[in-house]
Amino acid sequence: MANQLDLRDLRYFEAIAETGHLGQAAAKLFRTQPALTGCVRRLEATLGTALFEKVGRGIRLTAAGHALVRRARSLRVAADDTVREIAEVGAGVAGQIRIGVLPTLARFLMPPLSRAFLKDAPAVTLRTVIAQNDVLATQLMAGEVDFILTTAVRASEDLVNHRVLEDEAVVIASRNHPILARKARLADLLAYEWVLAPSSVGTRQWIDRVFQSRGLPPPHVQIETNLILMMPTLIRETELLTFTSRLHVGLTDAGADLREVKLRETTMRRRFDVAWRRGGYLSPAAERLIQLIRSRGRKLFSGD
Repeated sequence: MANQLDLRDLRYFEAIAETGHLGQAAAKLFRTQPALTGCVRRLEATLGTALFEKVGRGIRLTAAGHALVRRARSLRVAADDTVREIAEVGAGVAGQIRIGVLPTLARFLMPPLSRAFLKDAPAVTLRTVIAQNDVLATQLMAGEVDFILTTAVRASEDLVNHRVLEDEAVVIASRNHPILARKARLADLLAYEWVLAPSSVGTRQWIDRVFQSRGLPPPHVQIETNLILMMPTLIRETELLTFTSRLHVGLTDAGADLREVKLRETTMRRRFDVAWRRGGYLSPAAERLIQLIRSRGRKLFSGD
């Protein structure tokens, strides 16, 4: 029966119940008295019971009328909330966004990006998956995330991608590391142990190839981890070397104790993309966030 009730009739009914007088309600609503009389008749016909009874020159609610007032208010509030919620979702300022993010971007892009985005879309919730590019690609194709922020990918029948920003990965050591005592050569780096990402990760593959292309063995990895964000602290506390974003150098936490081992051969220029499934659904909120990433990602990442 509820789906036969007209929300406009319920609004008019509330005004009649509040004033206890058809004429006063008509004046309040800027409607004619016959229009309100028709409203009451439609509601009583739908519900099969009287909603008002005459009292002198006025009217008062019946028991059924009192019950409908309570319901009418809750229905009106629910309807108003629904209209607002759908409008916010359509405008991209409400809903949930599922994002897959590389650790470097999680550390240096997500905080300023979240601040900028949530300022205008405070009702949006973000669920992030922080992982390496191989895991992110798998989750994206499985539909477990809406889009990913990852190293450069190729557009294909399955993926849409856009360049967002660039970064440089370099060899990093603690500030008191012996390798920094003199100008280092590539072969000198092999005298020390390393902490690196798994061999399935692009940066690990790249640094291994640097040594191998010059007839040298790859670095000896003492600690292998997919938690790149742990690397700066590990380097500060040990004489291990690592290969990660230059942005870690000079940070106020572990970065203040880190230094770059400057070598042209071990400086990797890399590109980061935002990518999503071709033909996959992107909510208005997700589209809004992607647009912000494309327009301001580079500045937010660099802290400009």
